[in-house]
Amino acid sequence: MAAGGDHGSPDSYRSPLASRYASPEMCFVFSDRYKFRTWRQLWLWLAEAEQTLGLPITDEQIQEMKSNLDNIDFKMAAEEEKHLRHDVMAHVHTFGHCCPKAAGIIHLGATSCYVGDNTDLIILRNALDLLLPKLARVISRLADFAKERASLPTLGFTHFQPAQLTTVGKRCCLWIQDLCMDLQNLKRVRDDLRFRGVKGTTGTQASFLKLFEGDDHKVEQLDKMVTEKAGFKRAFIITGQTYTRKVDIEVLSVLASLGASVHKICTDIRLLANLKEMEEPFEKQQIGSSAMPYKRNPMRSERCCSLARHLMTLVMDPLQTASVQWFERTLDDSANRRICLAEAFLTADTLLNTLQNISEGLVVYPKVIERRIRQELPFMATENIIMAMVKAGGSRQDCHEKIRVLSQQAASMVKQEGGDNDLIERIQADAYFSPIHSQLDRLLDPCSFTGRASQQVQRFLEEEVYPLLKPYESVMKVKAELCL
Repeated sequence: MAAGGDHGSPDSYRSPLASRYASPEMCFVFSDRYKFRTWRQLWLWLAEAEQTLGLPITDEQIQEMKSNLDNIDFKMAAEEEKHLRHDVMAHVHTFGHCCPKAAGIIHLGATSCYVGDNTDLIILRNALDLLLPKLARVISRLADFAKERASLPTLGFTHFQPAQLTTVGKRCCLWIQDLCMDLQNLKRVRDDLRFRGVKGTTGTQASFLKLFEGDDHKVEQLDKMVTEKAGFKRAFIITGQTYTRKVDIEVLSVLASLGASVHKICTDIRLLANLKEMEEPFEKQQIGSSAMPYKRNPMRSERCCSLARHLMTLVMDPLQTASVQWFERTLDDSANRRICLAEAFLTADTLLNTLQNISEGLVVYPKVIERRIRQELPFMATENIIMAMVKAGGSRQDCHEKIRVLSQQAASMVKQEGGDNDLIERIQADAYFSPIHSQLDRLLDPCSFTGRASQQVQRFLEEEVYPLLKPYESVMKVKAELCL
């Protein structure tokens, strides 16, 4: 068996994030092929810049490196690493094997973190570029949902107890607002990423200063040229051997915050599914339970909550790693980062793919919502009834006492006898309230209890959501596909 197990075999453990959940494009960004191909690209960029600045590197050597960027012998690299116990030097030797003319100038002046850290930053940037449009699509789908149901009254809940009415669209905007904050934070973190650049073993650039015989300007030009080749606008001026691990904290904190948003949204959907007011998509052949054939479990939302919890915990890894990086660097960051960075992005990718699938197929049951409103609205309408009676010439205190007694009787009917809330029927049967009997339908119109909810939805979408989504218009039509 190969070291670490045969990951393509059913006899070996494979991460469910890669084998079951995450998208092929995100898995590729964190693949060995992408990683080691980027190492070779970085070695090429370094050689090109060193040649431009006057080091004795030939065009033939450059061309040989270019021709072999994708010619990676993974088996040889694994054997080299087993022998050398050093992953970067294993790949230096493997690259040199297929580039014999360039072998002597590969990795010239560099340290392992030149390829390791710079590749990680490229991967973080590209992974964020994959997440941003996916999150934008989720927001867009939910915005369509909110707009369509901006005026549909529904019972609000505080403490998961009945509260004043809101609308289905307004509740959805609570979800959207959190996701918009996540989109802005992801974009900020992506744009704030800086390249480690060409810094040497402890960040002083001493090796490159020697290569260029003390020419400080050429060392700065080398750093700038490689940074630009990698597509970054800025590089760190100050580094130790690595880029500061605070960067990993920043990135995973934003992803953890996204996880919290998704968990909240999907928990709400699960609770609404129990109330039978809303459901996630449920396919024709889908089975909810192996024992109970009638079940329609919110499997997608449950998956999101499960994975979101994992994502939220991963930020603890970079927090602890950054706190124990002694002086210019210690290697106890390496194994940890191999796991937590990839897992965070693969998990976030899965959450967004799944949440988009949910948001594209949400089902609302207005009749169930209406029935629940009818059960609770009579109690909420009592203040309006009192005001109407006072306007009709009645006493506020007398009316309050009458309604208090009738409300207690109605509550007893609901709680003790399992009946419906019959407060309105009791009011209609009481001659005391005859001056307003004709007004009861108007006083009990659910739309009169939702305040400015529909106007808030419209303003929120127009002023905050749609402008935020504008840069992603070209990718909005892509549908979500679940791996499993």
